[in-house]
Amino acid sequence: MARPFSFKLEKILEYRRQLEDQAKLALSLTRQQIAEQNLRVEALHKDLEACLLELSRLKQMTQPELWLWSGWRKRLELDKKQAQAKLVELQQLAETRRLELVTKAKDRKLLEKLRAKQAEKHGQEEQRKEQKEFDETGTLRHGRTPY
Repeated sequence: MARPFSFKLEKILEYRRQLEDQAKLALSLTRQQIAEQNLRVEALHKDLEACLLELSRLKQMTQPELWLWSGWRKRLELDKKQAQAKLVELQQLAETRRLELVTKAKDRKLLEKLRAKQAEKHGQEEQRKEQKEFDETGTLRHGRTPY
């Protein structure tokens, strides 16, 4: 009777699968944050364009109105720069997490290849043992023939 294959590093393989899943989740969350940040940057860009359009449309402005409009424009420009900086930061984080995911996937695949090789070797060994048993059984039943 053939004994079942038992991979001694099964727990480590399962742990590496979990690490890979966690890395996939982290990358997915970062990509979602990038998409949200892109929307923020676009919204700020549209607000800034609307501000500049409105500013150019108004011909007669008092000094306080001009001061308010310029303050609003400066604030929008600052917000847009900060949003773009955060977007770049998130893109760098996404690249880092992507590289981590690649590393974790390689680690998992390496163990899976080892497991497959050991399983194949185990199967061949069991088949060899079984064939040896059949040969011995056949020899015992029919006796040995002299050479």
